[in-house]
Amino acid sequence: MQLEEKQKLVKQWIEAYTSKLLQWARTKSGDDELAKDLVQDTFIVAFESYEKFKGQSTVLTWLYGILNNKLKDHFTRSKKVLLQPLQAEEFTDEMFDENGHWKAGSLDISWHENTEILDNPAFLKVLKHCLSNLPQQWQDALLQKFMSGTDAKEICQDLGISITNYWQIIHRAKLMMRTCIGKNWRD
Repeated sequence: MQLEEKQKLVKQWIEAYTSKLLQWARTKSGDDELAKDLVQDTFIVAFESYEKFKGQSTVLTWLYGILNNKLKDHFTRSKKVLLQPLQAEEFTDEMFDENGHWKAGSLDISWHENTEILDNPAFLKVLKHCLSNLPQQWQDALLQKFMSGTDAKEICQDLGISITNYWQIIHRAKLMMRTCIGKNWRD
C-alpha cells in the first residue's frame, strides 16, 4: 500500500474510532491526558504496523488490542500498584446455599431506573470501586459491552474467549456489580 493511501486510511480510522478508544482509555486509566496520549500512540502503531494487520478481526478490535497493550505497558512502566481483584466467590457465595441453590432474599435490593444517578459523583465513585474489584477480563468484557457497545463476537475475539464463556462472564460480572453496588450505595 502506498504511503498516501495508508495515511488516508488511518485518517478515516481516527475520525471513526477516536471517541470509542478515548472512552476506553479514560475508563481504564482514569486520566484524560494520559488517555489522549495512549490513543494517539495507538494510531501511530497502527500506521506503522498496518502491514501486520491480517484482517482476522475488525479494525476497531485490532485498535483496542493495540490500546490495551499501550495501557499495560504504561502501568508496567509506572509500576503502579493495582489492587488485586476480588474473586467471584467472595461476592457470589453469599447468594447461594451449600447445594448451589439461590438463597431467599439474596438479591433483595431496590433497583429502579434512574438515569440521573450517573451524574452523581458519589455513585460514580462506588461504580468505579465495584468495577475495580472485578477480574480484569470481566472488567474488559463489561466495559466493552456496556460503555463501548461492542458486539459480543468482537469482544470474544478481543479477549480470546468462547461465546459461552463470554455470557458466563457477563452474567457473573453483573451479579457481582449488583451486589457490590447494593452494599456500597444507598441513596
